Amino acid sequence: MFDINQVRADFPILAREVNNKPLVYLDSGASAQKPQVVIDAISQAYSMEYANVHRGLHFLSNLATEKYEGVRGIIARFLNAPSEDNIVINSGTTEGINMVAYGWAMPRMDAGDEIILSVMEHHANIVPWHFLRERQGVVLKWVDTDAMGALDPQAVIDAITPKTKLIAITHLSNVLGTKVDIKAITQAAHAKGVAVLVDGSQAAVHMPVDVSDLECDFYAITGHKLYGPSGSGAIYCKSERMAEMRPFMGGGDMIRDVAKDHITYNDPPMKFEAGTPGIVQTIGLGVALEYMMDLGMAEIAAHEDQLRDYTVAKLGGLNWLQVYGHTPDKGAIFSFSLDGAAHAHDISTILDKKGVAVRAGHHCAAPLMDHLGVTATCRASFGMYNTTEEVDVLVEALELAHELFA
Repeated sequence: MFDINQVRADFPILAREVNNKPLVYLDSGASAQKPQVVIDAISQAYSMEYANVHRGLHFLSNLATEKYEGVRGIIARFLNAPSEDNIVINSGTTEGINMVAYGWAMPRMDAGDEIILSVMEHHANIVPWHFLRERQGVVLKWVDTDAMGALDPQAVIDAITPKTKLIAITHLSNVLGTKVDIKAITQAAHAKGVAVLVDGSQAAVHMPVDVSDLECDFYAITGHKLYGPSGSGAIYCKSERMAEMRPFMGGGDMIRDVAKDHITYNDPPMKFEAGTPGIVQTIGLGVALEYMMDLGMAEIAAHEDQLRDYTVAKLGGLNWLQVYGHTPDKGAIFSFSLDGAAHAHDISTILDKKGVAVRAGHHCAAPLMDHLGVTATCRASFGMYNTTEEVDVLVEALELAHELFA
């Protein structure tokens, strides 16, 4: 059973007040709070177990290496990857996508070759492809959402041409909460010889992910959204794609032999992990993922689905509130604006006075803002620890903002 009271007790920050009000944290889409087990693991690793990993022969180095490398298997289990050797550990989704851009796409793409993107993409899944557009003449092709915020997988498939080399697409929009049918896209893309990269930053937090079932070529996750530390993350890569990739960064650990006139690289995934990694951050991520799996990803998803449905009903009663994204199976993410001239930053400031933490701005999704015809929105993004009572507090704070700006 998913016990929301016990879950909330596991996150110490939720007991604090902000502006003399109980904290209502609705900014998990930007970065989630951390359970005590993650905080304790980080403290233990730094205070009693710290040493550099790999190549050390002393006790602490062996211990740190064992814990660090153990996380590779945890991530593989979390994503249902075929092997832990398919997991490249990194600092998060941004590094993972850049690795694919430089290591896999750049050597394979010439002027006129195409990358298909949805208009919902986060900048982390846009800017690396713009580098290829600027430097190599690669063409970026965009697929829009419909009026409900849904993305028709057939529209993505129909955009494929003989020049298409890659589809880079989110699994769940960080603005609209829209879920994308990755499996349908991947199957059609592979039938046409096109690779698929998935930004799983949001989806992996809110629902079970099975990369073996999705059959995608790359799947990136980021630790700080998964209740783990910032500076942690990973990317799943199919074995055949790993074999095609050149190293992204050079340094220690990713080599076997270095001489004045030659170099031999390490085997994947170490080939793509240069330098001293985020040792403690990665250990913390492993603890966070085990915490989520112990609760049950299906149970977390069911709880958040209830929150979503309750929030849809409550916000639907506010006829002066514009909510963006209305797909029925969306994630528990709500972007909105108030009728009139109230700016998202002003609304967010008023909500903060009531202890409600939301994000305001373009959410690193400027093309989507252009598509929606707005410059910014407020966004309430829920996590496993949120409650319907907190939704009621959000609504009360929004009603206050409406009165002030009416």
